[in-house]
Amino acid sequence: MSGLRSRWAAFAGSFVAVALGVGLLVTMGLGLASTFDAPERAPRRFAASPVVVIGTDTLTVGRVSHRLFHPHPVDARLLTELRALGPVATDGRPDAVGVDADPAAVHRVVGDRGRVLTGDERRQADPEPERDAEALVTVNALLGTAGGVTAFVSVFVVASTFAFAVALRRREFGLLRTAGATPGQVRRALLTEAALVGVAASAAGCALGAWGAPELARVLVEGGIAPEWFTIRDAAWPFHVAFWTGLAVAVTGAWAAARRAGRTGPAEALREADVDSGVLPLGRRLLGAALLVMGAALLAWTLLSDPSELLKRKTYTTQPMVLITAVALLAPLLVRPVARALPLPGATGMLVRENATAALRRTAAVAAPVLVTVALAGSLLGSAGTVTASKAAEARQQTAADHVVTGRNLQPIPVPGATLSPTASTGVFVRDGESAVVRYEARAVTDPAAFAVLARLPVVTGDIRNLDDGSIVINQEIANSESGNRAVGDRINVWLGDGRQVSLRIAAVLATGTGDNGPYVTTANARAAAVDRIDVRLPPGTGPAVLRATGGTVTTTDAWAAPRTSPQTRLGLLVVLGIALVYTAISLASTLSMATSVRGGELRSLRLTGATRPQVLAVVAGETLLAVAVGAVLGAAVAAVGLAGLGAALASLSAPATITVPWGTLGAALGGCAVVAVASALLGAARTGR
Repeated sequence: MSGLRSRWAAFAGSFVAVALGVGLLVTMGLGLASTFDAPERAPRRFAASPVVVIGTDTLTVGRVSHRLFHPHPVDARLLTELRALGPVATDGRPDAVGVDADPAAVHRVVGDRGRVLTGDERRQADPEPERDAEALVTVNALLGTAGGVTAFVSVFVVASTFAFAVALRRREFGLLRTAGATPGQVRRALLTEAALVGVAASAAGCALGAWGAPELARVLVEGGIAPEWFTIRDAAWPFHVAFWTGLAVAVTGAWAAARRAGRTGPAEALREADVDSGVLPLGRRLLGAALLVMGAALLAWTLLSDPSELLKRKTYTTQPMVLITAVALLAPLLVRPVARALPLPGATGMLVRENATAALRRTAAVAAPVLVTVALAGSLLGSAGTVTASKAAEARQQTAADHVVTGRNLQPIPVPGATLSPTASTGVFVRDGESAVVRYEARAVTDPAAFAVLARLPVVTGDIRNLDDGSIVINQEIANSESGNRAVGDRINVWLGDGRQVSLRIAAVLATGTGDNGPYVTTANARAAAVDRIDVRLPPGTGPAVLRATGGTVTTTDAWAAPRTSPQTRLGLLVVLGIALVYTAISLASTLSMATSVRGGELRSLRLTGATRPQVLAVVAGETLLAVAVGAVLGAAVAAVGLAGLGAALASLSAPATITVPWGTLGAALGGCAVVAVASALLGAARTGR
């Protein structure tokens, strides 16, 4: 307790970091608990009917069930039989009807020709019955990712802060050892300090999270990420999980530092050297090297075994964390060569560089949180932008049309001299292995000849001109599935979008690409699919206005294929990045406040050699900016490795590798880090140098 009272400033950063982490975990946990179940709503469409009959809308193969792309209507014969049981309610749509009859009798009549719904199940006949649950998927993914990043960054910051605080107290521990303290007593003292800080900070964080959860729900609703009805529900488990996680983070973060403090010898009480030595113990070297090898091996394995996995948000959000941790652990080893490689002219530059490379612990402690922010910004926003841009470039490459018409239930019209290729959204189901059935979105081609003229698909084998009512165009993912290699000319058994099982000849195999390449069938195999896209190549002198008669929106192909990141996705990524940036600010302010508070003798020596007060402050600011620059270089290197792996994955999938670097966001994040770091360092230096 005496140590906490006398060194409260050194623990302030850790307290704030743990409290904020617990608060965010409570907030995210309460949000996640509110997304597990969509609200129960009363049936609306056939609320007055005790029984609702809907046509077959699922495909069941063994124990696997999938929702059909084109559910069956309630046919006229079944409707006649239902009317014999009692009054039947219809609303002009053929997919469902309400029946006022005994449910058992309705079951006997319907059999396997549809589904019989009673009670709350009747809401499945409402328009988009799964919209409430689907609306929560994005919220669930965002909060889960944000919670994971919060846990990762909070552990990182707390461990770094405790480690640096212990390094600054080596003379104190040397005096304790001289006075007779055992290594175990020194370790227990530090762990007790961390536990007390953890308990107090976790309690404060729980209160902060209880206040912040409703605010988070409001922001998500206003940002269009969550549906309008989304609210925070009562749940106790997020408080328990967050509190004990915060306490564990505080104690775990101090554990490694406490072990190192226990090894401090009595001779440290006499030490006055400002040059750091032994800053990278063997255990830390081995752990950093192991994580570095693991991160590189994981990236290489994913690239070789399933490159499409690197295009998924879950992968490019979590994989960089291994490399970030590895580089941060090895930061004291990397600081000196990176700092010496950065150009710093003049005598002041030389002094800044030598001070930074001599005080490796301080420089590495400042560089580490900057590394996290820059690496996460480059990896998350860069990967998301790269995938979006590559999808757009791929879509543009795959059509020779100069205009694209989009909309629902389009009506193709004849245009003299023009080539029109209408297609519709549909899907197929393909067996993968003994028991799995995979659902694939597909396109139904109305005019195979026009489609072959305008389509520029990445064909691996075969020819798309051979597509007809008895064939199918598939991609390499389907061709190389667990069911065996499928080649052009082979027959493949598939279930169509309406559940019919057919055997089709493989006309061509396409490269997998970013995931939107095929399959393709003709409209004969997608009877219920409505045309929603028309690729058009107009003859010279014909304006696009003639295409308005199709009933859709007419755009140029370039505008149709332009990269678009949804506001919800961008807001979600910025929320995650904002968490990292806040933690970086806390870490920088805490580290630099502690560091400058013990530099009084050094700064006074500079004044005695003739340096003016502004020159001393300039040296302190220069050292801080150099440390920030080192963190930026290391973070950029981690992000570059991730983006290079993503580019290689796109190339192996025969997709255009359009690498996108978020320069604006990186610049803003780095500028914020520099402002916070320099301000904290100068304030501390101004107080210490008086």
